Amino acid sequence: MAIVKWEPLKDLVTLQDRMNQFLSDTLNNHETENGRLVQDWVPSVDIYEDSDAIQLHAELPGMNLKEIEVKVANNILEIKGEKKIEKQEKKENYHRVERVFGRFARSFRLPVTIDQEKIRAKYDQGILTLTLPKREETKPKNITVEVK
Repeated sequence: MAIVKWEPLKDLVTLQDRMNQFLSDTLNNHETENGRLVQDWVPSVDIYEDSDAIQLHAELPGMNLKEIEVKVANNILEIKGEKKIEKQEKKENYHRVERVFGRFARSFRLPVTIDQEKIRAKYDQGILTLTLPKREETKPKNITVEVK
């Protein structure tokens, strides 16, 4: 039988984090609009890197470009917006409504290798694509080794 060291403070911190997340989720989902719950949502994001840039793709289906805001301040990239509820028709044939509406915000800390002045964004078919180019001085360089 192995002896396991009990760390009660670590368990309390974990419990506190879980309670904070639960309360945050509960309190952020209380608004209603036209009798329908409006909740904050988190769009899915893919991020990948190559030798020249970091690419970020965010899924924002059904949104207009004017509803999306992208800004960079203090090495933090922030994407936020609000997806409004479309005109709701009163039909008795609806069996399920699962589309999400409401506010969203995503923040990402940028590495120092990113050239913030050259960040580009495009929006096409519900996908926001951000290209975060790397600074020239931080890109990998090949060094030729001479043999004597």
